[in-house]
Amino acid sequence: MSFTLEPLPYAYDALQPYLSKESFEYHHDKHHATYVTNANNLIKGTEFEGKPIEEIIVASHGKNVPIFNNVAQHYNHHHYWHWLKPNGGGAIPGKVEKAIIDSFGSVDKFKEEFQAQGLGQFGSGWVWLEVKDGKLAVRKTANAENPLIFGAKPILVADVWEHSYYIDYRNRRADYLKAFLDHLVNWSHVEAMFEAATK
Repeated sequence: MSFTLEPLPYAYDALQPYLSKESFEYHHDKHHATYVTNANNLIKGTEFEGKPIEEIIVASHGKNVPIFNNVAQHYNHHHYWHWLKPNGGGAIPGKVEKAIIDSFGSVDKFKEEFQAQGLGQFGSGWVWLEVKDGKLAVRKTANAENPLIFGAKPILVADVWEHSYYIDYRNRRADYLKAFLDHLVNWSHVEAMFEAATK
């Protein structure tokens, strides 16, 4: 079972003005494509070949850096595309909103924490909303790391590698994170991931 680069779930220009067609052409077609190619080449003939992606991520972490980096980056990007949608943001599904309020006190407090963690990630990385022990938490991770290696389940992510926003926002990561939360989040995908994580 090899990894494949799936097409974006929307047109390249569908998220303008918040993320441009050019941004997706580089981020999806070049960056993500490279991770997929590398991951397939690296796992060939290893103990990881044919295993589920989540299992490879957990098992390779700290043991095989090249495999971990490329497989985890494929996983992270695959979900990132699905956590974005045209006319995103807006109303949060009831169950997810309740869990956010239970964990953070309010939706605004969650957004503040998410943005603060995203801004606080020095260098390349990600900022996640995760489920761990039945509670929601925000976590920032460096490079290819994700919540799976900490025993948590991711239900939302913003990519804070510079290549994800630099074409459109230059060094204004704060503006990118605000646009992400207010205009891009696909809360239906968050809800589906939340339900799977809390079964």
